[in-house]
Amino acid sequence: MQTLDHLIRSHPFWRGLDSRHFHLLNEYAALVKFGANEPIFHAGIEAEFFYLIYAGRVSLETFVPGQGAVTIETLASGQALGWSWLFSPYRWHFSAHSIELTEAVAFSAHGLRNYAEKNHDFGYELTRRVSEVILQRLQATRLNLVEFYASPTG
Repeated sequence: MQTLDHLIRSHPFWRGLDSRHFHLLNEYAALVKFGANEPIFHAGIEAEFFYLIYAGRVSLETFVPGQGAVTIETLASGQALGWSWLFSPYRWHFSAHSIELTEAVAFSAHGLRNYAEKNHDFGYELTRRVSEVILQRLQATRLNLVEFYASPTG
């Protein structure tokens, strides 16, 4: 079994991060598992964790009136889940649930925000990396919209 430290250091999200930050990342992290089709978080509730997926798949969804939950993107091993925890008012903008057994490292949002405030080098790196996740989500959403409006039934 891989250690928590190894899972954190080997995740692509942290690639190239200055090694002096990993001891604190370990303090704010815990291993979590979600069974198949288990909720991870719901839109509108407090965003308390940041997740790095290392096994399984997660559906990121939004609610569309008249259609119910619509999948924005499916995330898998090596991807980051969540960015709402970094920006006030710290509430999830989307909902997420596991599609299959999913294992992740969950970081305390409060701990990461506090560390970023005290260590601006880390804060810059964290914000830059989360911004890349946001950009990826926006691109995925754009592609979904293009596909939807390009289809004859859209």
